[in-house]
Amino acid sequence: MRYSIIVPVYNRPDEVDELLESLTAQTLTDFEVIIVEDGSSLPCQTVCDKYADRLPLHYYNKPNSGPGQSRNYGAERASGEYLIVLDSDVVLPAGYLQAVDDELRNRPADAFGGPDSALPSFTPVQKAISYSMTSFFTTGGIRGGKKKLDKFYPRSFNMGIRADIYRQLGGFSKMRFGEDIDFSIRIFRSGCACRLFPEAWVWHKRRTDFRKFWRQVFNSGIARINLYKKYPDSLKLVHLLPMVFTLGVAALTLCVLVGLVLWLAVPAAHCVAAWLVAGGLAPIVLYALLILIHSSLMSRSLQVGLLSVPSAFIQLTGYGCGFLSAWWKRCVRGQSEFAAYEKTFYK
Repeated sequence: MRYSIIVPVYNRPDEVDELLESLTAQTLTDFEVIIVEDGSSLPCQTVCDKYADRLPLHYYNKPNSGPGQSRNYGAERASGEYLIVLDSDVVLPAGYLQAVDDELRNRPADAFGGPDSALPSFTPVQKAISYSMTSFFTTGGIRGGKKKLDKFYPRSFNMGIRADIYRQLGGFSKMRFGEDIDFSIRIFRSGCACRLFPEAWVWHKRRTDFRKFWRQVFNSGIARINLYKKYPDSLKLVHLLPMVFTLGVAALTLCVLVGLVLWLAVPAAHCVAAWLVAGGLAPIVLYALLILIHSSLMSRSLQVGLLSVPSAFIQLTGYGCGFLSAWWKRCVRGQSEFAAYEKTFYK
């Protein structure tokens, strides 16, 4: 067996159905699929049973332990030479596995990953979130595309690794969030050859609304500090950008509020108040216009462009707030590792 595709699942039967359907269309067929149900209250076994005669599919149901440990559970039962880890909310183009295989045969790698994109059928909100998570004008450029602000780290929505190296490194850690970056750091530190496969891309659905998106990026900010505490040299300048953006937006908003108060309370200070309001609003408005224009052009949709503005602000400020919260609790107050929204993260 050449490839074992491992998918941890938590209450996502509909997503699993779409993912499995896309796997039936792969042009390269030397693979098995391992679905690991992570203690779901909405199991996908019935969905998996539909594909029993169309795919070499193995379904396992286990108590909840988080995605990282569920991937390890699947890896222990995999027989492939390479393990490919996917999130349940991705859909594969028909040539995905062939693209992986072509890259490995042309230039072998110990570990690899690919970028993500948005399907035309995605909702405008999903497309806006996808834009904010992949755009160079947010910090999306570090997630796995060709334009990167930091070196490429495979992410668990689309990651592959040689099975023997996976087991040698012990798989994913018990971190609830940021476990894929933790694993990628250990891959690099072990001296493995790791690179981006640009043509091995997936359609990634992202969160379906902005509240869920906030939870995701807030925990990503927390995870970055948790990773810093574990690997102090892993924190790069690019990881500080959302925090700087968040503090900047807060400072600019404060300028606007002070200006409005002065305008209303001190008539003699109208000139100063106007400068404060204009100076506070201008950078925010200019950035919003940049996102609006670029996203509208990229998606060819004004609606997606408009939605990308709040999405970009949520992506940056949510991450920044999580980062600052974790910095205060872990670096200043010395608390242990933590995460937020754990009970409602997948709802």
